[in-house]
Amino acid sequence: MQLLLAQNISKIYHGRTVLDSVSLTINDGDRIALIGSNGAGKTTLLKIINGIEQPDVGSIVISRGVITGYLAQNISLQDLGNNPLMSRELIDAQAKIKTLESILAHKTYSDEKECLSEYALATAEFESLGGYDYEYRMKDALAGLGLESSDLTRSMDTWSGGEKMRVGLARLIVTRPDLLLLDEPTNHLDTDAMEWLEDFLSHYKGAVLIISHDRRFIDRTCNRVLELSASKLKSFPGNYSDYVMQKKAIEETLSRSIENLEKEIERQKGVTQTMLSHRKMSSYHAREKVVDKLYNKLALEKQKAARDNRALSFSLMPQERIGDPNRIIIQADKIGLAFGEKRLFKNLSFTLKAQEKLFFAGPNGCGKTSLLQLLLGKISDFDGHVYISANAEFGYMGQFVPFADEKRTVFDECYSRTEMTETQVRSLLARFGFWDVDVFKSIDVLSGGERSRLYLCCLLQEKPDVLFLDEPTNHLDIASREVLEQALSEYNGAIVAVSHDRYFINKCANHLIGFLDPDNIGYYSDFERYRISYRNFVESIDNKKVDSKTDSSILASHQVTPQTDRGPNTKNKALRRKENAKRINRIRELEQLIESLEQEQADAQNQFTKDTSPDEYIVFANKGEQLDAFIEEYLLLISEDENESEDDI
Repeated sequence: MQLLLAQNISKIYHGRTVLDSVSLTINDGDRIALIGSNGAGKTTLLKIINGIEQPDVGSIVISRGVITGYLAQNISLQDLGNNPLMSRELIDAQAKIKTLESILAHKTYSDEKECLSEYALATAEFESLGGYDYEYRMKDALAGLGLESSDLTRSMDTWSGGEKMRVGLARLIVTRPDLLLLDEPTNHLDTDAMEWLEDFLSHYKGAVLIISHDRRFIDRTCNRVLELSASKLKSFPGNYSDYVMQKKAIEETLSRSIENLEKEIERQKGVTQTMLSHRKMSSYHAREKVVDKLYNKLALEKQKAARDNRALSFSLMPQERIGDPNRIIIQADKIGLAFGEKRLFKNLSFTLKAQEKLFFAGPNGCGKTSLLQLLLGKISDFDGHVYISANAEFGYMGQFVPFADEKRTVFDECYSRTEMTETQVRSLLARFGFWDVDVFKSIDVLSGGERSRLYLCCLLQEKPDVLFLDEPTNHLDIASREVLEQALSEYNGAIVAVSHDRYFINKCANHLIGFLDPDNIGYYSDFERYRISYRNFVESIDNKKVDSKTDSSILASHQVTPQTDRGPNTKNKALRRKENAKRINRIRELEQLIESLEQEQADAQNQFTKDTSPDEYIVFANKGEQLDAFIEEYLLLISEDENESEDDI
């Protein structure tokens, strides 16, 4: 079923064409990733589809009855409203029911029959919005995205950007719109929450259009990729890996086409010269026109190739190092860190060698960035010892990059920090995505991604022995991430990095320190092995049958993020999310099975006649028993969830 049709959408901002005759169709069941470079117009297209902005040319046709839901990249408190856990439509429907119930209870109506009819319509609307199980689904979504109900009891003014985004996302997905429009939904999510969202969207009954730079997320969620480049939209079937293969095939075909054109031009030039030497002027001029056409075609093909491959070209090679690549630069011996009563980690030991790429992975709040700061010497109050090689030079790029003079131009900032000529500086900046007049922008008007690129460009000219990177891919689009990955893989210095980008970690890391809880931090060869270990760790906690007298103290030692003890049923947040995810998946499965079996039984019963065989009645009875078993299991799971809710209070 077609949900939406966008036809010939064009949009111009300040004389720049952002969208040029863009068309797309979204059908029920589509899970589409919208990718492209930063500033390509992805968010603009999403806003036009949702009706927030209007196209200069073109039209959006949404099928009758189709409901869309939109999650912006940045959410304000105004977006969430007075009741952040419930949508405006649901609040209004609930208020209407309460008003009508009060009228019926006090018999203040003028026409009882009309009032009852209105009440029936109001309850039907509330049910259609999912109101009766909304609280249950909202609690599950919040837990899956890493939020407990207790996290939201604080004043909304104190909520972080990540908390606001996750509440907005949870509220949106539980309303179950026919078409979900999500702009960078994985921002602020840790790996557990991302995996929960991946599972949810993979089983979502409606359609989804997602802007994302997270390639692993796209791989596990989407069945179609839309690439927005040079104001045009191209569609590729499959997930991100399929898209990469198709793009590679297109580039190879384009490369062969350019090569063949160049050969044909040389051949035609030879024929033209032959015509000229034989004084066949009419044939000579005809051949000249052929050569001109071939040159024009070649120019277009090369322009297309340049446009498709205009990614950043980082140059990260530091000075040549002649020393032993196994030389130890940093050695940590039984280090530990706590802030007040909150223990982040303890007894952690590891070494960093001269060319090692070491990454830290773990849930939000486990201490990854704090460990980075500790190694840099910015945290002095810790347990254990850190030994650093003599004369080792460090370079650091955090999640927020500062500049001494925000009024400087991009060119002046880079020029002042290198010994290059003006031409060399412009060439260097071009490799970091600053072309033409971009080099004369002042730093204070740069986007987050541009600031990160400029900072990294300048940092690498200092040629540090160790690069410390805190979420380096946060502001980079996919093409830029891939070039950065290639450059870091070839970099012959050491790297210590924190990242949630699973694709990036797998490409660059050759060792991984993975956080399970403050007492369990492991050393892994790759990210997948860490995640397997993490899941097994959580499941091992799940399977322990702890005596009620001692379970509080035992469970407290396994908490990734310590929290106030709430009695014998206190659980690790990751464990609670795991349990809730399992429960909700089984409940959804049972709902489908029950609905299917009930329909089968109804159809079979309608077809019973006096000629129906005993075997058919036996089959009918067996299915009835199976249906009863499913319903019993369904009610039990619902009851467990209600008990879990009581334990949280």
